[in-house]
Amino acid sequence: MRIRDDDALGEPEFSMAPLIDVVFQMLIFFLVATSWASREQSLDVELPEASTAVAKSAPADELVIDVQRDGTVALSGRVLARSELGGALVAAARANPRIPVTIRGDRFVHHEDVVAVMDACGQAGLSNLAIGTLEPR
Repeated sequence: MRIRDDDALGEPEFSMAPLIDVVFQMLIFFLVATSWASREQSLDVELPEASTAVAKSAPADELVIDVQRDGTVALSGRVLARSELGGALVAAARANPRIPVTIRGDRFVHHEDVVAVMDACGQAGLSNLAIGTLEPR
């Protein structure tokens, strides 16, 4: 028969290293995730207000096209020339033809600039379009 020696077992130890590793991994994940989410908000686009505006959560694969006051176009935070926009939209349509596209035009932008972006989306085969607005204050 084996007799248990309580003194030989010692105190159980709790290792902090795995816990610290997990916390650092979570910190890195959230830092990266928030940098992607704030990319579009850094552009200087003043959206118009709409009385029927509804706040929606953006899907992860949504394309956001910003049209600034001077007519400059940015696709998902990256400024593009008008000639490059069509190619980028065609590539996105090949990957997913039903990808949602939100066009956020500055409230002082010329209407023809927004229509040109909508036309480029149509030529690329993208039809799931939305116009970005703000809720009234």
